[in-house]
Amino acid sequence: MLRDSLPNVTGPLPGAQSKLWLERCARALPHAILSDYPIVIKRGAGAMIEDMDGNRFLDFTGGTGVLNVGHCNRDVVRAIQEQSEQYLHSMMAVVTHPAYIRCIERMNEIVPVRGAEKQTMLVNSGAESIENAVKIAKAYTRRPNVIVFSGAYHGRTSLTMAMTAKKSYALGMGPFPDGVFRADFPNLYRKPAGMTDDDAILFYLHRLEELFLEGTPPESTAAIVVEPVQGEGGIVPAPLAWVKAVRALCDMHGILLVADEVQCGFARSGRMFVSDYWEEAGCAPDILACAKSFAGGLPLGAVTAGRHIMDAVPHGVIGGTFSGNAVACAAACQVIDLIQREKLTCRATELATMVHRGLAPLYESTQQVGDIRGCGSMIGVEFVTDRASKAPNPNLVNTIISIAVSKGLLLMRAGARGNVIRFLYPLTITDLQMEAGLSIFREAVAQAVGGEMQV
Repeated sequence: MLRDSLPNVTGPLPGAQSKLWLERCARALPHAILSDYPIVIKRGAGAMIEDMDGNRFLDFTGGTGVLNVGHCNRDVVRAIQEQSEQYLHSMMAVVTHPAYIRCIERMNEIVPVRGAEKQTMLVNSGAESIENAVKIAKAYTRRPNVIVFSGAYHGRTSLTMAMTAKKSYALGMGPFPDGVFRADFPNLYRKPAGMTDDDAILFYLHRLEELFLEGTPPESTAAIVVEPVQGEGGIVPAPLAWVKAVRALCDMHGILLVADEVQCGFARSGRMFVSDYWEEAGCAPDILACAKSFAGGLPLGAVTAGRHIMDAVPHGVIGGTFSGNAVACAAACQVIDLIQREKLTCRATELATMVHRGLAPLYESTQQVGDIRGCGSMIGVEFVTDRASKAPNPNLVNTIISIAVSKGLLLMRAGARGNVIRFLYPLTITDLQMEAGLSIFREAVAQAVGGEMQV
């Protein structure tokens, strides 16, 4: 069975059938969307993909963090089939449908935001969830501005492109909406030289406070939007001490704290949400936005906040035709059930232990491995030319990814300079598959580093 199989590539990539599909794709699809990988999927199961030529790949990308419960999870597929036989669509502003209600009730039970009563709205994607979170914050505070951070990725709508730090995602798309101000994210690996972690956190907090003086005054600031773990930014966790201080700043100035859990939510961190850790430390967000793994592969996002915040939004300002599609809602309810029933939060922690144990020898032997970090099973490996300079090494990352694909392992880059490899494997991956993936990764790094040294 594909679900329990191991990587197996039998020839050069792409194979003959995949090559035909890629040629058709190149003719029909805008160049800006074309894949970097020589793979055309035929089917997927668990943590595995099979291409049109029968090659089998272990998927450490998880559809860019979408497949925490794996490809074609049987229970999710069954829920999709059952719902599709009842009704496919009803816009909530016209006809109320139970699938939507069941889904948001489950979210109100599990999302760790402030407020005795919680409410949730559904959307179609991560970018939509962030955009609506900002709209809700503005409606509640009656303030125009938001603060975001270096390294941030929030989407590709006009507003979320402005909020996103890496401008290669927004080339030629300006002018952008105003009212977006950027502070330095506390990336402790790249903190100023000579600083301790504690000193660096104080430094980054000072930089944030300076923004109140030189960018957006507190009384004009609706929200501070934080990724608890930056994904595209290079798998950089926000230090809890910094989050607690930011929460205190928000409380002092009447600013809402928004957690962007689009990529890090739904069990990947070892908790349902990274914000669960925040809540335990007394610094839960006011609004939480999520998407990606919410519906097991179907497009669905959500924004959750206290009723007192949601009630401030004027009628008609939020919502959408396809928001909360019935089939996606049914899938999402099953995903939440699965995570809880199969204890995937615990599994995420077990897998993270395996990964760190498997990568420890690599760190010891390879000076180009600058840092290995993350939160639970959201893990990043940062590659540098040498540890002393920490100069980013994106060419090495590209080579590693290419070698790994040829051996049956799908990897994905991250970071502003493209020098981080991120692990977003499905949490349903087997121990044997994980060991196989780590073995291929170590081989690919050794081969790529060896080639770099020869040059």
